[in-house]
Amino acid sequence: MKLKTRLVVAFLTVVILPVILSGSVIFAVGKYQMNCIEKTYGISGTSVESLSNSIKTLGQLTMEPYRELCNEIDRTPQKMEDAAFLEKINQELEEKKSYLLVRRNDMMAYMGTDYDEAEAVISQLPEYDENRTPSENSIYLGGEAQALVKQIDFQYEDGEEGSAFLVTDVGTVMPEVRAMAREIVIIVVLILLFTIAALIVWIYRAVMGPVAKIQKAAENIKNGNLDFEMPKADNDEFGQVYQNFEDMRIRLKESAEEKIQFDKENKELISNISHDLKTPVTTIKGYAEGIMDGVADTPEKIDKYVRTIYNKANEMNTLINELTLYSKIDTNRIPYNFNTIPVNAYFDDCAEELSMELESKNVEFGYFNYVEGDVKIIADAEQIKRVIHNIINNSLKYMDKAKGMINLRVKDVGDFVQVELEDNGKGIAAKDLTKIFERFYRTDASRNSSKGGSGIGLSIVKKIVEEHGGKIWATSREGTGTTMYFVLRKYQEVPIHE
Repeated sequence: MKLKTRLVVAFLTVVILPVILSGSVIFAVGKYQMNCIEKTYGISGTSVESLSNSIKTLGQLTMEPYRELCNEIDRTPQKMEDAAFLEKINQELEEKKSYLLVRRNDMMAYMGTDYDEAEAVISQLPEYDENRTPSENSIYLGGEAQALVKQIDFQYEDGEEGSAFLVTDVGTVMPEVRAMAREIVIIVVLILLFTIAALIVWIYRAVMGPVAKIQKAAENIKNGNLDFEMPKADNDEFGQVYQNFEDMRIRLKESAEEKIQFDKENKELISNISHDLKTPVTTIKGYAEGIMDGVADTPEKIDKYVRTIYNKANEMNTLINELTLYSKIDTNRIPYNFNTIPVNAYFDDCAEELSMELESKNVEFGYFNYVEGDVKIIADAEQIKRVIHNIINNSLKYMDKAKGMINLRVKDVGDFVQVELEDNGKGIAAKDLTKIFERFYRTDASRNSSKGGSGIGLSIVKKIVEEHGGKIWATSREGTGTTMYFVLRKYQEVPIHE
């Protein structure tokens, strides 16, 4: 789940869940407290909603005593002069947070509470009305009285006017109502705290879990450990970060491996250069000392020594030139001059030059062009010629037959032109075939200088072909010969629709 969605869900949960839970709790607590009130005060017909209307609830408290008193007045009105009876009624009312007042004419005949408490109520009591119909409804007295009054008008035996008042103090709140209010507040607060805590934990885990994994990944990268994998990416913000970290890890690992390989190749390069330069330098030094010490005491020997020194110097110069060329190609410092080249005309010229060169070296040369029509390639003519000459020179170097043979074949293979150079040399072992394009690699592990060469000729060939968007490979059979293949992409005109 996306972090944005989590925040929206959290907001809606904070708003909706407490309302639902609080409403359910208020209803349940209210129902329980109403049952307690009904049992404690002997009232019935209450509801949770009536708790919000304290006047109605307080009015119901004196309902049973009111009915009882009405019945007694109807049957035996003389009981209103019995102090014990009035005290009994008042005690029942006290249990219901109420008290009894009895008025005879204009004088109070009975007060079920202190005068100071009842004074404000007494001053506002309604007048006697013989035509008043008994009603269970309470009369509200405002001002300082703040009381609910049920009035029963009657006549004493001597004919005097009498009124009984069941008074309930509005300011008195039942303990159950207070308890319910307190419980509701506490429960609502707990619900809010629980909801917020649960959401905090939910969001914390959703955020800190991925953050911890990212932190661990960063620690691994900092410590150079790149052999780990980020967790499977989810479709959220952290999933995108995971994927970016994984891509970065892969790139860093590839860079580290490339650096290790580069350092290894550099060490091999230095070792091979040292070896390949040491042999001609040693030879030059030896022959030069021979001339200086008089070992070459005849013109013929001196001429032989000088020619040997010259040949070895040429070998060193060739090696240095090849190293310089490879360095330029490897660092992309050779500006290729790409042009559209007709295949047939270009390779016909190459074949003519090679034929004359190889004929002078007693090597049979065959040229076979299977490309038809006006096929063209985009290439640097000079660099492709270098590729062909390097392959031919490599073939001549390892030619072990009395009568050498080299064939050049050009074929049309779909979107590419394939060039094949076949020889009948000693061939290459299968274990060496995949390594011949590595720089300074030579099948002769001792790097015997008798064959000459630096071992980077074919690596230059591979680099040039790849820079042309092609590829190169070889097949070989020991004792029979080797065939080099490379392909170059054809030039294709894109039609322009007007």
